[in-house]
Amino acid sequence: MLKRLFSYYRNYKIYAILSPVMMLCEVIADVAIPMLMGLILNKVSQESISSEDIGYIATVGGAMVLLALFAMFCGGYSNRLAAKASMGAGAELREELFVKIQSFSFADVDKFSTPSLITRLTTDVNNLQQSSMMVLRMAVRSPFMFLFAFIAAAIINVKLACIFLVAVPILAVVIFIIMKKAHPRFTNFHHEIDNLNTSVQENLVNMRVVKTFVREEHEKEKFKKSNDKLTDTAINAIKLVIMNMPFMQLIVYACIIAVLWFGSSIVLDTSIGHLLGTVEENTGMMAGNLMSLITYVTQILSSLMMLSMMFLQFTRARTSAQRVLEVLDTEPSLSNPDNPIFTISDGSIEFDNVCFKYEGGTVDDTLKDISFRINSGETIGIIGATGSAKSTLVQLIPRLYDVRCGSVKIGSHDVREYDLEVLRDSVAMVLQKNTLFSGTIRENMQWGKHNASDEEIIEALKNAQAWSFVSSFPGGLDTDLNQGGVNLSGGQKQRLCIARALLKKPKIIILDDSTSAVDMATDAKIMEAFGKELKNVTTIIIAQRIRSIQTADRIIVLDEGAVNAVGTHKELLENNEIYRDIYTSQQEGVMGQ
Repeated sequence: MLKRLFSYYRNYKIYAILSPVMMLCEVIADVAIPMLMGLILNKVSQESISSEDIGYIATVGGAMVLLALFAMFCGGYSNRLAAKASMGAGAELREELFVKIQSFSFADVDKFSTPSLITRLTTDVNNLQQSSMMVLRMAVRSPFMFLFAFIAAAIINVKLACIFLVAVPILAVVIFIIMKKAHPRFTNFHHEIDNLNTSVQENLVNMRVVKTFVREEHEKEKFKKSNDKLTDTAINAIKLVIMNMPFMQLIVYACIIAVLWFGSSIVLDTSIGHLLGTVEENTGMMAGNLMSLITYVTQILSSLMMLSMMFLQFTRARTSAQRVLEVLDTEPSLSNPDNPIFTISDGSIEFDNVCFKYEGGTVDDTLKDISFRINSGETIGIIGATGSAKSTLVQLIPRLYDVRCGSVKIGSHDVREYDLEVLRDSVAMVLQKNTLFSGTIRENMQWGKHNASDEEIIEALKNAQAWSFVSSFPGGLDTDLNQGGVNLSGGQKQRLCIARALLKKPKIIILDDSTSAVDMATDAKIMEAFGKELKNVTTIIIAQRIRSIQTADRIIVLDEGAVNAVGTHKELLENNEIYRDIYTSQQEGVMGQ
């Protein structure tokens, strides 16, 4: 896992190497300062201070100031380098993660859920960035501070320096227990973040529905439940982690008290020995040495505290790393064949005993033994009751999902034999849920053809009966659309989406109930334009209104995921009960109006 994550530092090696080096320089300076401070205190504690001593004190004091400035520079520069390395590596990881998600099929996205993928792209990658920045700094500072401070303390007094070594195994046991218990709690914590994001996304995306049904209070309560559960899970994880600090402080203060107790006794004995002449000069332990030793003990124990906090941060980072790598390690359920076909000869379509079911869905197949053939250039209508799998059927054509059994063929070849980009570029779909992006109308239209001229765009808009309202906007094609096209009506969005699909000049175009928000007269004009402009294009129209498809060459009637009948409008009226019932109910509705 670590090897894979560190591979993202390949473009930031110089920063990742220099940051620890600068941190090491800071540690050396920090460890040298208490030694110089002890020398000054030893001089000051003498009975008399000569002019030479004052010069000595000034020289050593100046050296301390220079070391402090040097340490400040090294520490600050190390932080900057670590930030560049970790943020850069995190950006590359996030980019690769996004690219991976773009390769996912609908089934893969359904498996993770959109809110969870958003959390992995943001929160989890941020956790890894913060942890990597901590590694570049603390993983060098803590162990080297421990080592150098221990050596300096041992030079002053080996016995006193060894006091804090008792703390090491105690701290190790405490950290191990906390890390072991914290990992599953942080896993649950991230799962609850996903659930909260799901609640927020659903509410914001469907805000109009919420307000229409006056369900604000319900949504508030729903959010409160998710938020409270996330809070409880976070507290459950954090209350275990925060136990680390009281243990650390207890051990630190206990070691300092022990050093002060035994150290002061040694200093006192040394001072009395000097007065009585029983201790020779430069032997024993002076007050300045004791102060230096206490500082080193504090540095040693603070380095252990840093290590413990770093390990605890790694516990959460480990959870994030697993979630990120889970996405990166997922093989897309849809992929290009080894030797793909790059040319689609025509727009003919054949379903051969196709069956399909959604992963994690119902036990029974959503589509059952579907078989029919559509000739290139034909216009086919598809109708059926809600839940008869009309949208599912057409999503198999551009291979948004793969069949469970049987085959779907375009131009006499199985869709699984084509290059995915070529296949989907030859099939234009106007989905049931219209999607427009923030930007101008021109930019949205160029999704259909990235280099489309204004003339081509206007022609497509005219065929989709959209140019009349687009031309009325002050900005025309440069009119800005808000996210999702919220500043347009439902019918206007549908017509823009149809125009965008027409710009692709596809071999097959699929309209998935994409004229439901337009009036019948406009619907008729769109169908008339299709008949003129798309003579050689295979057109599939899913509709709830028979009037939208009654001029189609043939109409497929779906019932509970199976083909119930295929025929012309006239044939189905005479021979198919389901179609006749739909037609009769719609005619009665029109007469009632």
